[in-house]
This record gives sequence, C-alpha cells and structure tokens, in this order.
Amino acid sequence: MGAGYYRLDENRGGCCQLGRGQEGNSSNRVELGAACLALEDAKRKQDRVPVILLSDSACFLSSFKKWIGEGKSPSMWGNPDADIMRDIVQLLRERIEQGLLTVFIKIKAHHGDPRTTDRWADERRQSENIRWSLPTNRPIFYWTENGITHRSPTNPTVKKIIDSHVSRQQLKTQRGSTVIFLTSEDNSRDLLGKFHKDRSVWIRARRRVLQSLSYQFPCAFQFKQWGTLNDVKCRLCEKYYMEK
Repeated sequence: MGAGYYRLDENRGGCCQLGRGQEGNSSNRVELGAACLALEDAKRKQDRVPVILLSDSACFLSSFKKWIGEGKSPSMWGNPDADIMRDIVQLLRERIEQGLLTVFIKIKAHHGDPRTTDRWADERRQSENIRWSLPTNRPIFYWTENGITHRSPTNPTVKKIIDSHVSRQQLKTQRGSTVIFLTSEDNSRDLLGKFHKDRSVWIRARRRVLQSLSYQFPCAFQFKQWGTLNDVKCRLCEKYYMEK
C-alpha cells in the first residue's frame, strides 16, 4: 500500500510506498502517511503560511485528539502506527513553535476529484520511495478462510479467530448435549449467536445464555432463591476445607 497527497495551491503532489506491508497496513496508516508527507513538504518549502489538510477519514482525524490541548501526556505505546504518528506530532510541534497554523478538515469521501484520487492512488503504488519500513517485530498470524490466506499482527480480529479455534479444539475433548449442540452444523446455535450479539437485548440476559451453556447457571444462589438449597455455600469448597 502507499500514501499520496496533492497540493491545490501548486497543482502538484507526492507519494510513497508504506513499509511493513508484511504486517498488514490499515487505511488509517495510509491517511497518516499522506498527512506526514504533506507536512514534510511544507517544511521543505519553508512555507510560512497556514496549512489546511483535507481528509475523508474520520478515524485519521480522531487519532490526533489525544494530543490536542494542555495538561495531557499521551503515549505511543500500543499504537500500531506509532512510527508515522511520532513524525507527525514532531512536525506539528515545530509549526506551533513557529506560530504557524495547521488545520485538519473532514471532507466527504470519494468526491471524485481526479487530482486527489485516481492519479495519486496509481502513482503511489508504483513509487520506489519506501517510507516507515522498520519492522515492529510483532508476531504475524496466518489463517485461511474460504480458500483465501490472510495475515495480520495481533488485533481484535486475530484474537477472535484464535479464541474460536481454541474453543473448537476444546469441544473435541468434551462430551454431552451441549457439545452436540455447539458442533452440529445448521443448528439453532446460529440464532443463539445472533441473540448474544444483539445489543438491544439486556446484557444480563445475554450473559445468562453463556452461563447456561457452560453449566454455570443455575448457580447456588439461584437454587437458594428457589428453595432447593438451604444456603449458598459451595459444597466443593466446604469439602476441600474439611479434608484440609
């Protein structure tokens, strides 16, 4: 993937390829790279004029909010695009020290201007200028889905896939009606999953579904309320302390 920018005042632009492609590049990384290139260009030209950066990415614009205002001390730790963000913050600080105004504006996506879309999108893919290529040494995960091989560093999607695979492996070692229900294809488990993802359903009800499937409900407290048990003490814990 690459990043590119276009200067409306001078009818020209610039582009580069983004490094670390083996780790996967997000659309936000592309926007960050383009913004950094534009700020670097303004610095090289020593333009002592306000710079207005137009972007159609709300995620890109929101990534700067933590550095806006006084009394804040944000950290780059955990930021997958810290290499680019660090350069942008430094460039912005230099402009602030020089009293130069920098404005970021959100515009409508895919507005169709050929000067800022198709042309630079094509050129940046073929550019030999590779920037921000230092690897982060994060582990790269590979998986195949519908015949297509994917790769990515750790992120919420990867964690979800790992949890799913671990759960399927654990199910193979278990027996019972719950396992049969969860491993049967085209079963009502699909509806159960949709129910659990439905945010309009009370969270306590969604949690109760998981507890019931894992035999954590009814619990001792519930049995006490129903009158089945006389107290809510755990029988296993009581047996353990008696033996000890």
